[in-house]
Amino acid sequence: MSKFQQIAQQLQQQINAGIWQSGDKLPSLRHQAEQQQVSLMTVMNAYALLESQGWIISRPQSGYYVAPQVSDGAAAVVQSEQTETNRFVFDVLQASRDPQVVPFGSAFPDPDLFPLQQLMRSLTSVSRRLSAGDAVDNLPPGNVDLRKVLARRYTRQGIIVSPDDIVITNGAMDALNLSLQAVTEPGDWVIIESPAFYGALQAIERLRLKALAIPALPGEGIDLQKLQQALKRWPIKACWLMTNCQNPLGYTLTAERKQQLVRLLEQNQVALIEDDVYTNLWQGEQAPLPALAWDRQGTVLHCGSFSKDLAAGFRIGWVVSRGHGIRIQQLQLMSTLSVSTPIQLALADFLQSQHYDLHLKRLRRQLAQRKKLAVEALKRALPAQAKIYADNGGYFLWVELPPATDCTLLYHQAMAEHISIAPGELFSATQQYRHCFRFNAAWPWDNRAELAVEVLGRLIARLCQ
Repeated sequence: MSKFQQIAQQLQQQINAGIWQSGDKLPSLRHQAEQQQVSLMTVMNAYALLESQGWIISRPQSGYYVAPQVSDGAAAVVQSEQTETNRFVFDVLQASRDPQVVPFGSAFPDPDLFPLQQLMRSLTSVSRRLSAGDAVDNLPPGNVDLRKVLARRYTRQGIIVSPDDIVITNGAMDALNLSLQAVTEPGDWVIIESPAFYGALQAIERLRLKALAIPALPGEGIDLQKLQQALKRWPIKACWLMTNCQNPLGYTLTAERKQQLVRLLEQNQVALIEDDVYTNLWQGEQAPLPALAWDRQGTVLHCGSFSKDLAAGFRIGWVVSRGHGIRIQQLQLMSTLSVSTPIQLALADFLQSQHYDLHLKRLRRQLAQRKKLAVEALKRALPAQAKIYADNGGYFLWVELPPATDCTLLYHQAMAEHISIAPGELFSATQQYRHCFRFNAAWPWDNRAELAVEVLGRLIARLCQ
């Protein structure tokens, strides 16, 4: 172990022992170097290591301080904990692509639910009209007709959005990553939900950020009281949250809680990256509004996509931002450059017809029917101790088994039977949800699916013994 690592370990032990308390200012670099009889660079490396791990924070022109310690059920997430999770996410998603595997672990709905023929007609039509200048005309912020159509759809919800507020992106993950990058710098703290969409964990690692995971409950959502406490104690720059049909729990925040969330973040000058890719998959009498509807200060960067409700392979997403649009366009030009011109034109053509809304109405009905059948099958097959959470909207179910159950082991056993699930380990950097798994109910409910659930039930029964 090098000298700077020894110093870092010693300080970490002192923090754990309570010698240094949350908020305490640490000795200056020079003082520490003199005390340890090492070079200034050695101490700088030790402090940098502790900061990257979330033990201390730096304040410009002030020095280094002990970071606020995790409390009240929140969990700190640091970059080094994510590497194995990323590999596991890749393995699970790749397994779900195998046609021999029943894809309960998939992140996508059944592609047969999408109006591919109508989309291809639009694509064929616009391809005939393509000109040499279209590639340049559709550089960031993206095709103007597509942005106008999207702006009109927001207006129908009572949300005033200008086409100039919209940036078209290469799918939702591009929109979310660009938004996060636009409002943070490496080393900044970001709040996520717990459990969280694994893409948020991956983005945080890639951008060298640190995260604070605030607990969320099925049927209710993120704990706003704990969020408020975290905002007071930690130097938070942004929140990455799902407000409608959250992945993996499935909940939709009430209008009142969305309003409270936006006001809380406005008061603390913290950006909200609203991951709203499932918003069109609602169930009930009325479509839920996004948190963007209550944004008055440009706090919300609202990210949407067509991947979950229209065409996964088209890879078209967007960001609505009233304050960061230029920065997002600059970042996009430096990374992916632009979005496919023919695909943008085809979607603009398709969306200007009535086909999309008719498709969404039919899609919501089909997903609700499949979820109902999946819940009934799981209730028949799983032990009585199992809890199945099936909130309205979306197509995910969250299954919670007795605490001692290892759903990562269940995943491997199920894969041996050509059945995939998404184990809870994917949705946190900790082992907190190892006894849970996410179940995709969007696929055809037939004899194959029914038999697969029965196999899952037998595997779970053995694990619960």
